[in-house]
Amino acid sequence: MNAKPKLLFFVTEDWYFCSHRLPLALAAQRAGYDVVVVTRVSQYGEFIRSHGLKLISLEISRRSRNPFKELGVIWSLFRIYKDHQPDIVHHVALKPVLYGSIAARLAGVPAVVNALAGLGFLFVSKRSKARLLRPFIEMAFRLLLNRPNTRVILQNPDDMALLVTRGVLTPACAALIRGSGVDLVQFHVVAENDGVPLVVLASRMLWDKGVGDFVEAARQLKQKGVNARFILVGVGDPDNPASISNNQLDAWQQEGIVEWWGKRTDMPVVLSLSHIVCLPSAYGEGVPKVLIEAAACGRAIVTTDAPGCREIVRNEENGLLVPLKNVDDLAKAILKLIENPTLRKDMGKRGRVIVEKEFSIETVVHQTLPIYDELIRA
Repeated sequence: MNAKPKLLFFVTEDWYFCSHRLPLALAAQRAGYDVVVVTRVSQYGEFIRSHGLKLISLEISRRSRNPFKELGVIWSLFRIYKDHQPDIVHHVALKPVLYGSIAARLAGVPAVVNALAGLGFLFVSKRSKARLLRPFIEMAFRLLLNRPNTRVILQNPDDMALLVTRGVLTPACAALIRGSGVDLVQFHVVAENDGVPLVVLASRMLWDKGVGDFVEAARQLKQKGVNARFILVGVGDPDNPASISNNQLDAWQQEGIVEWWGKRTDMPVVLSLSHIVCLPSAYGEGVPKVLIEAAACGRAIVTTDAPGCREIVRNEENGLLVPLKNVDDLAKAILKLIENPTLRKDMGKRGRVIVEKEFSIETVVHQTLPIYDELIRA
């Protein structure tokens, strides 16, 4: 073992590391770990380095299917692991989990943590590509994720039950940590603005996130004369086959159904302007970070009764759950909260309490660091 135990994170994108894993990395650093980050560096490299973290750039595409290119990524990762000799690696999301586990095994890394932030496109999609790839992914998981001194962190019990029931994952290797946490100081309660209610969907602009259903629900409500503004916040994801084009987003905005605010880096401000936060996702979520943030800001939520989403939203308590891909019920739920400001404010208060008790960054840190310690000492 190194003089200071060396922890290496492998994440596909630097922006994702900053938004979802940076607080955990800094907590590990304060706990005495030497922290290294391996990711594709686009615009947050200096920001990561400014926190005293060592950064290694690795070119990786989430969408690439070129076998020679993908083997090259695994080889590069193997060389990084051999050169830096981490005591423990933490892989986040599907491709890093698969490639990182192969590289870690070849390089003899002593301990491995694999974090799946939801099962995502490959496990929930009915598209032919997903159905074709799914058996191979499950076989790879069986071979790679159940090894000694390995833990797999899942974000909701539905995902854990699915993988265990299918024999993909052994219970001894599984750990449940719900979400990536939220900063309760940064995301705090701000009283609703007076005026026309704002219903906000903030996400990557993907069909699987329910963006199309949200737009159709907004169209229904506008046609009925409901006085509300419907806001899309986010951009498409070129690496995801379910990405919505800018042309489509522009067309919806020009039609007057929704406003498209594009990419925003000031989510506490966006949420403070909202009255209702909506995410009708059918994506295969872990626990959607935006819903945790919305609850922390005291906002009532409308989301689908689906794994991950129902972890943070308890129906009729801090929001409303609706069936997947049911535009009529989605519109009714949104309308119920538009017409009942007292109800949505009461739900917002309860949501803040839930987050304080169960979903803070401190909670995630206190659940994750003992896993590192246990694996390193094994």
